[in-house]
Amino acid sequence: MPTNKGIKSFNIVLVEPEIPQNTGNIIRLCACTSANLYLVGALGFSLTSKYLKRSGLDYHDFVNVKRVVSLDELWNEFPDSNFYYFTTKTDKEHYKAPYNEGDFLVFGPETRGLNEDLLREKNENCYTIPMIEDRRSLNLSNSVAIVLYEAIRQNYGV
Repeated sequence: MPTNKGIKSFNIVLVEPEIPQNTGNIIRLCACTSANLYLVGALGFSLTSKYLKRSGLDYHDFVNVKRVVSLDELWNEFPDSNFYYFTTKTDKEHYKAPYNEGDFLVFGPETRGLNEDLLREKNENCYTIPMIEDRRSLNLSNSVAIVLYEAIRQNYGV
């Protein structure tokens, strides 16, 4: 994976994350991949949580973390960008998404996922990570890592 400072990175979007350890792990992932992190809406924890800090280790200073009120704010700020939404409620596999640098990879809260109205509205850009039938879902930080590294593989061949 290139390490040039001029890389147009991927953008990870967590909508109302609930578990600080997951967000901390994702901060660490973003630091190691040059991804930006957007935290949308109400958080289920404080950004000063010891669990968030512990799981993110000393990587917090290496990540561009932005707080935004809503997805509308992101859509308005980046109207020409691609947004992909990840859910267990579709059959389209994540590796079939045509990822490009600068895309936004959107994940919902751990206990409920993305809003069903949003998923219906954005259906053409909804993808899933395949797993055994009758399972609820993967851990959020694992899901983000799987999807982000697929996007990196498609763009950098690694």
